[in-house]
Amino acid sequence: MKRLKAIVLGATGATGATGQELVKLLLKDSRFSKVIIFVRKNPKIKHDKLTTYEIDFSRLNEYKGLIHGDVIFSALGTTLSQAGSKTQQYLVDFNYQYEFAKMGFKNKVTHYSLVSSVGANIKSFFFYPKTKGALEEAVKKLGFKNVYIFQPPFLIRQSNLMRPGEKRALKILKRLNQIGILKSQKPISVLDLAQKMINEIRSDNTVSLKTFKPRDIF
Repeated sequence: MKRLKAIVLGATGATGATGQELVKLLLKDSRFSKVIIFVRKNPKIKHDKLTTYEIDFSRLNEYKGLIHGDVIFSALGTTLSQAGSKTQQYLVDFNYQYEFAKMGFKNKVTHYSLVSSVGANIKSFFFYPKTKGALEEAVKKLGFKNVYIFQPPFLIRQSNLMRPGEKRALKILKRLNQIGILKSQKPISVLDLAQKMINEIRSDNTVSLKTFKPRDIF
């Protein structure tokens, strides 16, 4: 079986929780010969399989020649509070990811795996799910042989990355799940999500377009 080269977008910072787990798992996975990460800030990880590119995402076009591999794992994201405005959030949640995917496709990357959001819908009235839905639709049209879109429920991030409000919400959601309420939105750890994303990648000639709802990820 061919060993694959993985590209990870979004592997550092408070919003890179899933990407961090992806990198750890990919470095341990014998199916992957190389792991290439594109980050805003170098995480200072040392591994024979790892190549790190610290880049300015506002100048993505300058790095297009570096985007070579078999699969892109796109886990980049931000929040409105971190971005400061909807315009800046849209840059991260749509523009940067779409432009990166487009460059990867032109460089003959064949697999694309995206961390989206539960409720993502281009027709949504709300800004965040509408943005996520727009990205989903855009990358589907690029022509990758395989596209995997993950719409996870509430994500349990690493403890040092969980904000106080998230911890409170997690406790409430778990209590509701225990009495049979919102069971379809049962929280999932970023580690489990990352493993599911990796497990779906195949090196054969299968052609597929899959969207994973919360019930499909557990």
